[in-house]
Amino acid sequence: MVKHLSDNLDAVFSALGDPTRRAILARLALGETTVSELAAPHAMSLPAVSKHLRVLEQAGLVSKEKDGRVIQCSLEAGPLKSAATWIEQYRQSWDEQFDALADYLDSLNE
Repeated sequence: MVKHLSDNLDAVFSALGDPTRRAILARLALGETTVSELAAPHAMSLPAVSKHLRVLEQAGLVSKEKDGRVIQCSLEAGPLKSAATWIEQYRQSWDEQFDALADYLDSLNE
């Protein structure tokens, strides 16, 4: 179970590591759209955009549905929630460390 969760998080963070894929997800957050519409703002071919979509789909972030020759893509937000939950576990620790650093820096200025 832990290994499966780790693999999913690895795939999600890997997918989010690319600015084109983040832009695709941002567009899909507005609603479902076609592969052609997703490709339009990017200076790349449809096959290149399809490769990005495949990475997002493997991470569970995108689902595709084919209707004839048109492929509709939708955002699947569940894996993003899992990633946010994982990050949140460490936020309190980071906040405490930043607060301690701020206190230390304040003490140097006194």
